[in-house]
Amino acid sequence: MNLKYADEGKEYIISAIETDDEELNAFLFSLGCYSGEPITVIARRKGGCTVSIKDARYNIDNELAEAIAVI
Repeated sequence: MNLKYADEGKEYIISAIETDDEELNAFLFSLGCYSGEPITVIARRKGGCTVSIKDARYNIDNELAEAIAVI
């Protein structure tokens, strides 16, 4: 499942970053978004969602959310 379909308020573990775009991969890594890291969807918005990674909150769009596979 990817983060776009994750439930609000539930903690997930990132299983993979599914993208061929190295720049996007590097950006997500700089946010602390990589395999094995916990992530929580705080709120959903029309074009994306707010997530919590390592005690920080980020707004990400649906394209980024689809690239983040969680378990």
